[in-house]
Amino acid sequence: MEQQNSGVLKGFTQAVAAAAVMAGSAAHAQDVRMERLSPAHKALAQRMLASVARWDQKYREHAAALNGPSAIETLHLETEYSIYDVWVTRGPVIEKLGSMFAEARKQQPGRPGSPLVWSRFYSLDYHAKTPLVGMLHSTLVLQFYEDGTGFVGGWLGVMNGTRNEQDMAQLRKVIDDRFAKFGKDPALFHRQITQAPENTESKYRRVPDPSGISLYGPQTFPGDVAKSYDLAEGLFEEVNDVYLEILARRAKQGHTAEDEARRDQMRKQWLTDQIYVDPFSSKLVPFEIWATSNMPPTIKF
Repeated sequence: MEQQNSGVLKGFTQAVAAAAVMAGSAAHAQDVRMERLSPAHKALAQRMLASVARWDQKYREHAAALNGPSAIETLHLETEYSIYDVWVTRGPVIEKLGSMFAEARKQQPGRPGSPLVWSRFYSLDYHAKTPLVGMLHSTLVLQFYEDGTGFVGGWLGVMNGTRNEQDMAQLRKVIDDRFAKFGKDPALFHRQITQAPENTESKYRRVPDPSGISLYGPQTFPGDVAKSYDLAEGLFEEVNDVYLEILARRAKQGHTAEDEARRDQMRKQWLTDQIYVDPFSSKLVPFEIWATSNMPPTIKF
């Protein structure tokens, strides 16, 4: 039976790898807007596409290793402003892992900045089965504009039910070590993750742990999009990796009904934040896209 399961898992991961390579090749072939970028910006754009293809393969394989092989659900949707691709996998350890990959066709109404030339958004959202591990919301954004400037954004944070100080210290250390490698103080970016949008009610807002960071604000290296992206890309992968370490460590530990109640409240608050607070899901991204990619598998009222 063990050999049979091993063979199924191997076949599953090989299929995932092939799909990732095909998706990456198709993205490169169809990405004519990339040709409008400077050579330096084009190299960053190609790097992001390659990283996303690799991450799709890597984190699906991680999920399969923890959960066992499971079907991949997909959703494709195109609007006037963006093209969205979503995949989701589910199981007994990572109850749900969802990914969103979005290509912006043009600047959306009310968004600041010079007209867009090229833009991609990538996210991974994990919902652990155990209530001892919170939800991880991780995003990375790369954009280039007609005036020759660029923007790097991202958000890497855990929403806890039951909070474990050791786990959050481990997460924070990974982040702080990455910033230290670049000679950068992470304090501002830690503060930004706990700052809610203006004119929103606190009862609807997500409650991210202060160990995380938000890059939706001042650039880490103003005027140097390559260095800002280098920091953010590596950080995205390191945070996802350490979160999976924490999840594997906590998955089989016992928990209480109080732990489950706190997890259920956190999941409900994530839903209300997406509906009433988050400026992207509440105003810009179609409901079926964000609900499929990042909503918890169950929400209790």
